Amino acid sequence: MTNDAQATEVQPLDALTVEVIRSKRRKKSSQARLVENRLEVRIPSWFSDKEESDTVEHFVKKFKRRHTSATVDLKKRAASLCQSYGYAQPSSVQWVTNQRHRWGSCTPEHGSIRLSDRLAAYPSWVVDYVLCHELAHLTEPGHGHAFWALVNQYPYTERARGFLIAKGIEGD
Repeated sequence: MTNDAQATEVQPLDALTVEVIRSKRRKKSSQARLVENRLEVRIPSWFSDKEESDTVEHFVKKFKRRHTSATVDLKKRAASLCQSYGYAQPSSVQWVTNQRHRWGSCTPEHGSIRLSDRLAAYPSWVVDYVLCHELAHLTEPGHGHAFWALVNQYPYTERARGFLIAKGIEGD
């Protein structure tokens, strides 16, 4: 560690340890990285305790989402749903970290599907519903009757939509 950075107390968080490193050289940005079983969070030295706490919370949530989503094999799930309900096969299915206002997206021209990593913590039937929704877009790009007929083949559609509405976002 350089002379201009100082480490503060190490906080255990489940099996994950968080170490906050304050740096005089860091002006605005903050950064985190996983080193073995320790999450190093680097922040500017001028951050208040509240800013430090908020930053640590942000990075811990982000790391946990990434870790949880890595345990879900989206390609395998999509293939199973395609076989069960007759959806077209996507060319790619992946988790993304940059979707804050939607649960998933689809580019029918490329056959690609992206799901928000926030879904990874939800029940599997919710993830499967969002996958079905996006898989249906490969055949029906819009949200017309034919599209909803495809989506409604999934038996937990209504239940999953209710769950997502309760979470705050359930667009078309």
